[in-house]
Amino acid sequence: MRVQDAIQAMEVIAPPSYAESWDKVGLHVGRRDASLRSGVLLAIDLNERVMFEAEEAGVGLIIAYHPPIWEPLASVTDRTAKERVILRAIERGIAIYSPHTSLDAVEGGMTDWLCEGLSGGSNGKILGDCRALRSHERIEATQQVKIVTFVPVAEADKIRSALATAGAGIIGDYTVCSFSLEGTGTFLAGATATPAAGKPGRLESVREVRLEMVCSKAALALALQTLEQFHPYEQPALDVYELIPKPSRRVGAGRRLTLDHPVTIADLASRLKKHIAREKIRVACADLNKAVNVIGVCPGAGAELVAAAVKDGCELFVTGEMKHHEVIVALDAGLGIILGEHTSTERGYLPRLAGRLERALPGVRVHCAVSDVDPVRVV
Repeated sequence: MRVQDAIQAMEVIAPPSYAESWDKVGLHVGRRDASLRSGVLLAIDLNERVMFEAEEAGVGLIIAYHPPIWEPLASVTDRTAKERVILRAIERGIAIYSPHTSLDAVEGGMTDWLCEGLSGGSNGKILGDCRALRSHERIEATQQVKIVTFVPVAEADKIRSALATAGAGIIGDYTVCSFSLEGTGTFLAGATATPAAGKPGRLESVREVRLEMVCSKAALALALQTLEQFHPYEQPALDVYELIPKPSRRVGAGRRLTLDHPVTIADLASRLKKHIAREKIRVACADLNKAVNVIGVCPGAGAELVAAAVKDGCELFVTGEMKHHEVIVALDAGLGIILGEHTSTERGYLPRLAGRLERALPGVRVHCAVSDVDPVRVV
């Protein structure tokens, strides 16, 4: 097994296209054709302790949830801890990959794992309705625009085939995809026109087909040139519509969790503590005994989704950390807050990820770094 095999498995689990635009997901260090050697090590934060553990274990790849290279590095020396980690990975031939927000956004990923615990579910099952707070929007490269033209019935097949050869009409594994509808077209040709049917100066009616085909923006110019070349009319009637991305209900940033039954904030806090294995968490609300039904959820630092949670009718927002003034803004908007600490709302998902990767990579050992612990302790 090679590093590339593990990356392919990881990108099936968490497609990079799901990541936020500002994120730094992907391969940070290493060669894709390098050996996995004794396996893969998973961690939330890649620090010097985790790097030492990886060296001792002899792994060929570290999957670090938080991107280890965020700001551009001006140098790679032994001067700082960050540089030393990257330098040692390069020297020892250990690749580093980060999935970050793509793993948050995907269905069955880190955010859904957190919702599972809050809902009282288990084994991947969430008890309640769960959807993204901010849906991931996607548009296929071959379906960025739609070309609509009007042709005589007898010419429709020829124009359809011509557009297909120019790159129009591709939907997934299907080609020459189109929609057609018969109707009546009218025109009044000017004195200098040379119409394909009828005569100048007289209103004409022609049985036509409205022909629609999707197309990429890259192929659009050629498709339009081809259309004009093969269309029988001197002035083809055509429209180009830009298509908007399609939102995915279960993929995207954060979650709106609607519980099957209302639960008090105190009970939800207890569920979260058990799920993320923390003795204490922080809660900001007017009444711990208030029963809530709709919860906003985001692992890590989710303050940027508070406005979406309020707009979406959430009564409580669960995340890892927020600044003091961000909490005040949420409370003023009527939203209770539970804070489970940043990496505590993330780290518990890693064993599940390890299992998924091992099933996708038969014979490869995938394990979680024991030295990767929450840097914040309650004393």
